[in-house]
Amino acid sequence: MKLRALAELLNGDIAGDPETEILRPAKIEEARPGDVTFLSNPKYARFLDATLASAVIVARTLDAPPRPGMSYLRVDDPYLGFLTALEALVPRPDPLPPGIHPTAVIAPTAQIGPGARLGAHVVIGEHASVGARSSICHNTVIGDGSSVGDDSLLYPNVTVREGCRIGSRVILHPGVVVGSDGFGFAPKPDGSYKKIPQLGGVVIEDDVEIGANTTIDRATVGETVIKRGAKLDNLIQIAHNVVVGEDTVIAAQTGIAGSTKVGAHCILAGQVGLVGHIEVADRTTIGAQSGVSKSLTAPGRVYLGSPVKEHMTALRIEGAIRRLPELVTQLRQLQREIENLREGLAARGPEPTNEKG
Repeated sequence: MKLRALAELLNGDIAGDPETEILRPAKIEEARPGDVTFLSNPKYARFLDATLASAVIVARTLDAPPRPGMSYLRVDDPYLGFLTALEALVPRPDPLPPGIHPTAVIAPTAQIGPGARLGAHVVIGEHASVGARSSICHNTVIGDGSSVGDDSLLYPNVTVREGCRIGSRVILHPGVVVGSDGFGFAPKPDGSYKKIPQLGGVVIEDDVEIGANTTIDRATVGETVIKRGAKLDNLIQIAHNVVVGEDTVIAAQTGIAGSTKVGAHCILAGQVGLVGHIEVADRTTIGAQSGVSKSLTAPGRVYLGSPVKEHMTALRIEGAIRRLPELVTQLRQLQREIENLREGLAARGPEPTNEKG
């Protein structure tokens, strides 16, 4: 691809040779001639003069000219521009060949949309449906009465249990389980537990992506909902009746207990834990390994720690904790000085009095 064509695709301006041949995308510190890279994070600016890339996608605000033999492609957002370049230079391979594999098992009442692809040993249950142009990869199961929308991609070994709805343009990575039973058990007088029936379903709205081996439990009654545009990492546990808001992103090993509601545009970092029956306001950010034990009702705030605290409070506490060894040493020294003063006063005896009368 010529740099000129890439500039048209990115709506960018070229500083350098528009006829430069672009072969591959690369990291700025590893790029070679023929590569295109990008500079977005200032901490990588040190590589700009040393990189061997033929072209660098940079911000429009960068005034410096490129060195000889290199071209700049100036855009509004270099990171998003590089992602577009990735898609153009390295197209995603088709996960499945067209058509339906002969080993797929499709119930007589199931509906398969035009252009849908089904891999080997796929099972589509009774009254289930797969939308147009969706790809259901090898060994994936769509349970009775469940549906998958248009243009969705379910990778191998995904399980969608009965009565669940998957939207359009959804991506489920290998090992995802949608609609497993919620963790519900009622204690009995003899100390054993009775299983609470899990009768609800799961709704995954359009444009959601869910990482490998993440589990979304079905509701006890009603629905567990992952709203439009949410992005979930690998190894996440979403319990029964949870609601995850639009465009919220959740990192790996996070667990959300039952009936909790997470707002829109939130960020939950890795290994965050949320107890059940609480609410998290829109645009909330929760740092890694935080434990949330009560509702966070003010939108747009940042929290850290376990139990979770507002960002600046948590940092002050952390700063104080790091000083504890030094403070303990100082405290012991002060205790010794006080003891020495007491011993000195005791040795001197009582102070004389000056009484008149």
